[in-house]
Amino acid sequence: MTAPTLFWFRRDLRLSDNPALTAAAKTGAPVLPVFILDPETEALGAAPRWRLGAGLRALSAGLEAVGSRLILRRGPALSVLRDLAEETGATTVHWGRLYDPTSLARDTALKTALTAAGLAAKSHAGHVLFEPWTVETGQGQFYKVYTPFWKAVRTRDLPSPLPRPRLAAPETWPRGDGLAEWGLGKDMNRGGAIVAAHANPGEDAAADRLAAFADGALDAYDADRDRLDRAGTSGLSENLSLGEISPRTCWFAGLRAMEEGKRGAETFLKEIVWRDFAHHLVYHTPHIVERNWRPEWDRFAWRGDSAAAERWRRGLTGEPVVDAAMREMYVTGRMHNRGRMLVASYLTKHLLTDWRIGLKWFEACLIDWDPASNAMGWQWSAGSGPDATPFFRIFNPATQAEKFDPMQIYRRRWVAEFSGDPGADALSYFDAEPKSWGLAPDAPYPKPLVDLKAGREAALAAYQDHRAQSAA
Repeated sequence: MTAPTLFWFRRDLRLSDNPALTAAAKTGAPVLPVFILDPETEALGAAPRWRLGAGLRALSAGLEAVGSRLILRRGPALSVLRDLAEETGATTVHWGRLYDPTSLARDTALKTALTAAGLAAKSHAGHVLFEPWTVETGQGQFYKVYTPFWKAVRTRDLPSPLPRPRLAAPETWPRGDGLAEWGLGKDMNRGGAIVAAHANPGEDAAADRLAAFADGALDAYDADRDRLDRAGTSGLSENLSLGEISPRTCWFAGLRAMEEGKRGAETFLKEIVWRDFAHHLVYHTPHIVERNWRPEWDRFAWRGDSAAAERWRRGLTGEPVVDAAMREMYVTGRMHNRGRMLVASYLTKHLLTDWRIGLKWFEACLIDWDPASNAMGWQWSAGSGPDATPFFRIFNPATQAEKFDPMQIYRRRWVAEFSGDPGADALSYFDAEPKSWGLAPDAPYPKPLVDLKAGREAALAAYQDHRAQSAA
């Protein structure tokens, strides 16, 4: 028998358009798909870890449908892969590349160690449209501003998405853990069942979601994607996060939509490239995930955690659109992109709170959490990041709500106290939130944490002080 090939699934939980899996299959050797619950993966927040479990269940079923199976192992990746190679006689390991600093550090050390142990370690593209080292300015530098980045890649040719490969099975399978043994959803407590009703895990669900979007909301995407009261977005963020659909598949769907004359197609393509931009920045400037991208912001007088920040986390700021967005996240595991900008602006500007406090809460609560997009989004909103919105651009939640939720549909959907007759979504928040919070839908709605005008003026004053200190 030909020695089997190990394929290590990571954030590419799909069979279609998976270049690394296709490369493993093309060897003609039996392919042993494995997912490793290593310390880096165990460090995920509660909601991303829960969502990973749902994605692995779907992937396992998909593999079994084509005569294969998913081997689950727990432990340091290097130890697991070496053990599997010894047990099975495998001589090669394939995986798809990732670009965040935690993954890069692990994978670089792992590739060196596997090679030293006599194993061929082969990494492949697939998580982004364009590899980070392939997009450069005329001066040979990486792009720090999105618009020229978009112009540099928008006309590049990409190979068509790959079909599902045929996976040869071994005569015998190595042992694996049971998914339930890992307890990936335990930290969600009672909230897991609530979020599950809004999740769409798996490659097939992602493909169906993309097809429905292309046939429907994509045409009006440019106009409707910012509307809080409309289903104007693709909803694919949770699937892209775990690689249940490839960005290339989304890109080609956008190109087809452009050929069909759909008005929102180019904006959709720009959003896919925005995701690439985030991963390129994380690759080139890895400190973006934990430190101010612009070092001069290290001197800004951010406030630390506080009772006000806790009210923000619980959706009790007294600003209905902010609270609606925070509660939407707690119930669904996702948040409308316009809502993300509003809650981030409110925390970092009206409350002058360190953006990392918000970043960590999103890391705990989002089922579509992505290390690059989360970091860039928060630093964009705070003004401390690349191509960021200026700090003095302070979203007014009240006027934003009037513009993007004019009939109060979104606010009434998610804030029970704001509605005389709350619906299931608003009430679900009280089923999902920890009992220790002691919240109730019939409690009085809280008064605003801060007067919006006074909060804006305080933020601008802090910014002026920061500029003066930086110039001194």
